[in-house]
Amino acid sequence: MRPAVTVALFALVWLAVSGSFTIPNLLLGLAAGALSLWLIRGHIRPDGRRFRPLKVLSLAVLFVKELALSAWKVAVLVASPKMALKPGIFAFPLTVDRDFEITLLANLITLTPGTLSVDVSADRKVLYVHALDCSDPAGARRDIANGFERKIMEAFR
Repeated sequence: MRPAVTVALFALVWLAVSGSFTIPNLLLGLAAGALSLWLIRGHIRPDGRRFRPLKVLSLAVLFVKELALSAWKVAVLVASPKMALKPGIFAFPLTVDRDFEITLLANLITLTPGTLSVDVSADRKVLYVHALDCSDPAGARRDIANGFERKIMEAFR
């Protein structure tokens, strides 16, 4: 993606997040976007992978859906008088291999209530995840692989 388009997207996101659609706020968003790209310029290398906006939108929709579902599940678990929790940490084998993809996956997992990314192995092949209810680690691995990880690979490869 061209830097100008990226800066414009950053500015639009800034306007949406701040909720203030004014010219000075737009200029601030453009400046922050340009500064952000300038700061990470040494870490960006074109590698031939494509960016697919509709797939990114699909990933965002999946995140919002998972956010709502997991928030509901956590609320039900915490509000129940028995609170039958089985917390634990499980290893999730990574299919994604770029730093950006691993970071995005870890952040999506952490932002979803009831789960927390704990660590990435030194060889970047395994992500350790803490789950509030770890009664079915194989199912949790399958959900992550078929959900967030698959959508990330579709959007950025």
